[in-house]
Amino acid sequence: VLGCNLVWLGINAYLFVQFYMNFLTERWFYTRVLLGDALSWARAPAACLNFNCMLILLPVCRNLLSFLRGSIQCCSRTAARQLDRNITFHKLVAYMIAFHTAVHIIAHLFNFEWFMGAQLYRNSSSLPFVLSQIGTGDNASYLNPIRTDQTNPTIVMFTTIAGLTGVVITLALILIITSSMEVIRRSYFEVFWYTHHLFIIFFIGLVFHGFGRIVRGQTATSLLENKPSQCADQFESWGKNGTFCPKPEFAGNPPMTWKWVVGPMILYVCERLVRFYRSQQKVVITKVVMHPSKTLELQMKRKGFRMEVGQYVFMQCPCVSQLEWHPFTLTSAPEEDHFSVHIRIVGDWTQGLYEACGGDKNETQEAWKLPKMAIDGPFGTASEDVFGYEVVMLVGAGIGVTPFASVLKSVWYKHIQENQNVFTKKIYFYWLCPETQAFEWFADLLQSLEGQMTEKGMVDFLSYNIYLTRWKETEAAHFRVHHEAENDPITGLKQKTLYGKPNWDNEFTTIGTKHPEKKVGVFLCGPTQLADVLEKQCLSHSEAGVKFIFNKENF
Repeated sequence: VLGCNLVWLGINAYLFVQFYMNFLTERWFYTRVLLGDALSWARAPAACLNFNCMLILLPVCRNLLSFLRGSIQCCSRTAARQLDRNITFHKLVAYMIAFHTAVHIIAHLFNFEWFMGAQLYRNSSSLPFVLSQIGTGDNASYLNPIRTDQTNPTIVMFTTIAGLTGVVITLALILIITSSMEVIRRSYFEVFWYTHHLFIIFFIGLVFHGFGRIVRGQTATSLLENKPSQCADQFESWGKNGTFCPKPEFAGNPPMTWKWVVGPMILYVCERLVRFYRSQQKVVITKVVMHPSKTLELQMKRKGFRMEVGQYVFMQCPCVSQLEWHPFTLTSAPEEDHFSVHIRIVGDWTQGLYEACGGDKNETQEAWKLPKMAIDGPFGTASEDVFGYEVVMLVGAGIGVTPFASVLKSVWYKHIQENQNVFTKKIYFYWLCPETQAFEWFADLLQSLEGQMTEKGMVDFLSYNIYLTRWKETEAAHFRVHHEAENDPITGLKQKTLYGKPNWDNEFTTIGTKHPEKKVGVFLCGPTQLADVLEKQCLSHSEAGVKFIFNKENF
């Protein structure tokens, strides 16, 4: 990951320096007389913007990434893991776009002030003023886009193609970035979803932004006749009899942005067409289960649907919203004859789906009254690689346990079927949850696995540790006094619930000691803070033969 990011940063740095230097050449000498260094400071970030706007759409082409992941996974598991960080890279590129946009705007604000100043300072002995008057008659070959002193930069900004499109794409970018903040995305997902689609306006404005050709330089023909090194000091006699220096001629660069973004835009359009085709395929809800704590389980079927463990789908319910698609991890196993998702009711869309499925009614919902669903996917994630390791650590935080439900079910089915191709010999499962209610929908699965593995003599195959992170051991002691049953009073499992947070250093040390000379796959579905902790533990404990390889779900 670090290597890919360094390459990306290196290309950005190269483009910035290259284009900064390009506008220090002789062709732009007279433009720099008007604008100074602000010219290079405006054009260099513009080149980086083109590059990053070319990249921004690629990480969200889910079908393309899923195809690439499946194609390269057999050759390079490391390369496949890079694709799993697509959303992280998408965010990094967005931050880079925001940074270069800010630099580009600030530089052009100075540029417009210098352009205006050159028109206002009406002195024929001033080279900036003389340059500003070129092209006044027929307006064929001007340098200063502000053609009169009876205006101001604000009016020019809203009456030129470059100015108007610049304002539009800047406003779109501000709305896209601010609505992408985690607090907005989690609490008001619909706001995030709708404003994010302003990217369409952003790209349309971006393509047309350069058609105004605001920044202009000396033409190649003019450079042969009026060399700034020889003629700049003779500007008062340009074009007069007896002088070898005619008036310079100027032209703007042809718009280039479309060449950078047309490829990704075509790919994205194809991506949307594939999604539309998939959304038209019939999906049948075969079973609806209302779990405690308002968790909705939907079991569905679709012709030709094939999945792998840990994958996810995007779901749309037209009766709730015609436009919104939401991602959900598949909790079923590939061996089952249906696919399922578990949905926590935490927002307007999930509440609407809950009510459409009859969750707020006491009587059983008739099948023909169940809502229509559209499914896009499934899409690959890091969890697909679970069975590529002999020893596996699964770490789920809260609802982040859902991809591992699929993994645990599939492992069990493979052992029931006595599948000899199961490479995985040991699974360590950790579930970190803040409150007891979060256990309810998952407890049945764990109890079933625990009982069946005991019957099969496979007790040592799965080691699981469940932590209540908001409870302290002193608080839990009082609770246990009143529940001295054989099984845990919260989960009903034989393995007692733990309280507080795991000591990851001890956990990694223990696993490393038990499995020397092994590669241990560490899979996390949880917050970034926990990912940082586990990734550091993987690095610090990958010694003395054992190697921990970190993988994280990224949606």
